[in-house]
Amino acid sequence: MHCTFKYLTRCAPWSPQKINPMLSSVKSLTKPLQRLFAVLISFGILFQVFTQPAFALNDGQLLVIEAWNQVNAGYLDPKKFDEIQWKKLRQKALEKPINNSQQAYSAIEAMLLPLGDPYTRLLRPVDYEAMKKSNIGSEINGVGLQLGARKEDGDIVVISPLEGSPASDAGITSGTIIKKVNGQSPKQLGLEATAAKLRGQTGTQVIVELEQPDNEIKEISLERRSVDLRPVRTKRIRNESHTFGYLRITQFSEGVPEQVKEALEELSGKEIDGLILDLRNNSGGLVSSGLAVADDFLSNMPIVETKKRDSINDPISSGLETIYDGPMVTLVNEGTASASEILAGALQDNKRSELIGNKTFGKGLIQSLTNLSDGSGLAVTVASYLTPSGRDIQNLGIDPDRLLEMPEPLNPGSDEDRWLLDAELIMQATLDKEEVSEKLSKETLVKEEQLISQEIE
Repeated sequence: MHCTFKYLTRCAPWSPQKINPMLSSVKSLTKPLQRLFAVLISFGILFQVFTQPAFALNDGQLLVIEAWNQVNAGYLDPKKFDEIQWKKLRQKALEKPINNSQQAYSAIEAMLLPLGDPYTRLLRPVDYEAMKKSNIGSEINGVGLQLGARKEDGDIVVISPLEGSPASDAGITSGTIIKKVNGQSPKQLGLEATAAKLRGQTGTQVIVELEQPDNEIKEISLERRSVDLRPVRTKRIRNESHTFGYLRITQFSEGVPEQVKEALEELSGKEIDGLILDLRNNSGGLVSSGLAVADDFLSNMPIVETKKRDSINDPISSGLETIYDGPMVTLVNEGTASASEILAGALQDNKRSELIGNKTFGKGLIQSLTNLSDGSGLAVTVASYLTPSGRDIQNLGIDPDRLLEMPEPLNPGSDEDRWLLDAELIMQATLDKEEVSEKLSKETLVKEEQLISQEIE
């Protein structure tokens, strides 16, 4: 046949005589070719069967795998994976029926639970949006409780109430254990789900059972409302001999470094003699914001050392220039946690400021916060930190240089705040001591000059 199949063309008519010489050879090859062709077809079918996946993953299953990969790549303690059979947990999660977002979230939460780390957690879309708003420093709707989880028993405890919140107005204090939220156990709910239960629309009620630090159990009803975070507050405090600046930071959100810088510049411009830094009930926030504020007080000094899964990094140090380098004291309490403990530890270890108050909370872990593909978020513990002197404060906290008398005041920064008054007295004593020391130094210098003058004569 005189025809080419490179392009579609008409073929010339064929003549039987032209193919007769080849007919016998074609016939002789027919059976072997048929067998070969059959084998090739069979192989092709088998190849196709074995190379196709056993099943196609739906969006919910892909979300589970996405979360697993994020934790697998960054989690601080990879040795934990072997203990809990981390790969099997992924397979077990995928074997569950996952036909919608809620089932995917439940599968992810069940997969993360054996890690035993309450801070490595899924943030459902509503909760994730609430956390991002908190990090920006805007308003939130809820009762105003900042929560943490105790590793030794899993209890969900109050780190601190937000100032001006329903929780603060109800007198809820740091260290209070949340026993029930609307009849549900926080231990079973977990940290993030407990926080979510406390948030809600303005005007709605939530019933909370509490175990107070004195072990008294009580049940209260809180009405949710909009809470203005307002993380930076300042004022001047005058007495007979000195003027002090008062700087309170309640959270390290995104805009805090700039607000603190402006506040310090304003206070310094008013010629303050000393500064009282108040970190009480500051549960942390963005580590980067905490580091930036530490840089305002420390000149070329170590701030923190982070310990990641593979190595210990060099200490993060401050720059040369400071915003405020005068005398200062720092107030801390059990509600001082995470990024605020980084700042407090750096000030104490570098002998830049005396810490006064009560022992801090003890959260020495750092989480990364990432978006998942469906709008939810994932918090993963990626590092722990050490203070400049090498202290690991996780579950231990930081002891202040000077303990203040209990019970702790419930209204930080107010005229009735006894601890603030103590801070003023300590600051005044420090300044008086410096003035006496400076006076003695001058007197000594004058005497030495007089002796030298006499010897010359």
